[in-house]
Order: sequence, then structure tokens, then C-alpha cells
Amino acid sequence: MKTSNALLFILVLLYINASTEWPTHTVCKEDNLEIHYKSCDPQQDFAFSIDHCADIATHTFNIRAAMVLRHSIKELYVKLDMIINGKTVLTYSETLCGLGHAKLIFCGMKKGEHLYYEGPVTLGITEIPQGDYTLSAKLINQDHVTVACADFTVKNYLDYY
Repeated sequence: MKTSNALLFILVLLYINASTEWPTHTVCKEDNLEIHYKSCDPQQDFAFSIDHCADIATHTFNIRAAMVLRHSIKELYVKLDMIINGKTVLTYSETLCGLGHAKLIFCGMKKGEHLYYEGPVTLGITEIPQGDYTLSAKLINQDHVTVACADFTVKNYLDYY
């Protein structure tokens, strides 16, 4: 019996090591809105959640995000791409941490520190576009190294009218 347990344990470890991508996480699934994400960084996953899915359609909503930094953040830039049917239809980028302006509390954090944010986020949009699409998000530091990245799958069938 112990031999079969040990064999099963070894097979599980081999399967985990053979896996080449992170699992898909569900951010929210309510009524007509679903949001899932998967880390696109092959070396690191992260935690992300939203209090209530329906709050995203409002101006401000609460999130929680956590990860251990693999790279220091002196400067931090975000790049977002909206992808529909494999084609990028909208691109947005912004400086989040940089010389003279630090928009986030974790600007200046060092490699190995635990990044944790819990609080309000404002997207600056009045509604989430309807349909099925991917929102690709990438955080890049001063050395042009990816700090975190994820592909968010959005399925929105909310009627705003």
C-alpha cells in the first residue's frame, strides 16, 4: 500500500513539473458577466479578486491583488491590449511609477518583497464593452522586464440601457 502511495505522489510531482502553463482563475461569474484570468508569465502566478462582479460597471470597485516580486519596481509601466478574434483592436499604456510621479503604493518595492493591495480601483470607464474578448495586461519595470502579466477573458452580456 505504501508503495502505491509513493508511486502516486511521484506521478503527481512529475505531472506538476510537466505542466507548462498556469491554471485559469475565475475573478467573477455573476448574471451576464464572467471574468477569468491566466498568468502569462511562465515563472509566476499571482492572486487577484474583486469584491462584486457587478461593481465593475460602476466607476470605482474594490480589488485584492498579491504576489511576491521577482523584480524591483523603481519605474512601472502598464500596457493593456483588447483582443477580439485574435486581433488587437485597442491598446492603452500608462506610467504607474516613475521619476516624479508614483501613482501606486508599491512603487519603490524591491525584489523578494510581498506585494499586496486591497482597496478601490477606478477604471475611468462607464461601462464594460459587451461581447467576448481578451484583455491582455502587462506590467513592465525600468529594466524592461515583465513584473506581472495576465490575459483576462471577459464575457459580458449586461444590458446597460
